Amino acid sequence: MIDWDALARPSLHGLVRYDPGPSRDALKAKHGLSELEPLNWNEDRFEPPQRVLEAAAAEVFNAALYPERLFADFRAGLAAWLGVPPACVTPAHGAQALISSVAQVFIGPGTRVVVPLLTYGLYASVSAAAGGIVTRVPPAGLAIDLDALAEAANATSARVVWICDPNNPTGTLVDPAAWKVFLDRLPSDCIVVADEPYMDFADPAARADRPRDVLDGRAVIVIRSFSKIYGLAGLRLGYAISAPEVARLLDLVQEPFNVNRAALAAGIAGVADPAFVEHRRAQVAAARDLLSAELEAGGLRVHPSHANFVLVELGVDDQLVAAALMSRGILIRGGAGFGLPGFARVTVAPDAVMRRTAAEIVTAVRDA
Repeated sequence: MIDWDALARPSLHGLVRYDPGPSRDALKAKHGLSELEPLNWNEDRFEPPQRVLEAAAAEVFNAALYPERLFADFRAGLAAWLGVPPACVTPAHGAQALISSVAQVFIGPGTRVVVPLLTYGLYASVSAAAGGIVTRVPPAGLAIDLDALAEAANATSARVVWICDPNNPTGTLVDPAAWKVFLDRLPSDCIVVADEPYMDFADPAARADRPRDVLDGRAVIVIRSFSKIYGLAGLRLGYAISAPEVARLLDLVQEPFNVNRAALAAGIAGVADPAFVEHRRAQVAAARDLLSAELEAGGLRVHPSHANFVLVELGVDDQLVAAALMSRGILIRGGAGFGLPGFARVTVAPDAVMRRTAAEIVTAVRDA
């Protein structure tokens, strides 16, 4: 028998692949359910704009052609929307692909990397897979501890620091003034990768302007996604905002034309209507406030969130609560899986779903 593990890169030894768990169809069959409310993966529950779906559908008829023109059109349209040169925009097959590409470019055997302890798990895993030595930094309460991250980066001479803002799974937002201080404290050759899939849900006045950091020549790479506020998770469309020199390096490790025509067409149609983001942000904020109020009325603590999910403190076994809700057709994410036992992360959805979900969570907590 061939020992494939022995033939693989040594840095992969001991790593565990991502397991999404049973499919929704399998869960419905197991529990005898006709429908499920998926509130566990932070997907958009308000539906993409119709014109975006129509643009994607129309492009299917050009499936025989490579999307070289669409790449250029997407870069130009997105750059105009962001206020950066097209050379600063790198499209990709989802934000996760860019996270891996950044690791391929800047992390190798022995490279020092700093990652918050309570954040999206992919940063540490792709860094370790590339051979990096990862230092994990505990949070300050539920917030990313920028001071501790800067200290760790200096102490280890880190090449890369990963930050998710707003952070997943907590929904916390980095203060812009604290962000500026943090950048100034880092080693001169340290890169900050700011993953911002939820940033469109945050109030523009309250968030750090990282595209401006890129234009100002700071060592910052920004990653964003169309999965969340535009509701295009199934099309896998993400992009990086970086210095043109970084974009060139990313293109060296990414496959050519790595985004399909339907996704690019959807993205172009999406940014053509800048008013949509403001509308969807307000829509999600209202539903998020409703969910929070209903949970708090039931005696539970909900932590402030700037994303399309909330983190609720259950005070009981989160796995029992998640299992109880699953049997009733609602999927939420128990906190034990990401280092917060006794908590749950709940995706924001339309009002009727939020009222039902809050009631079911309160009942499940009381019965636990």
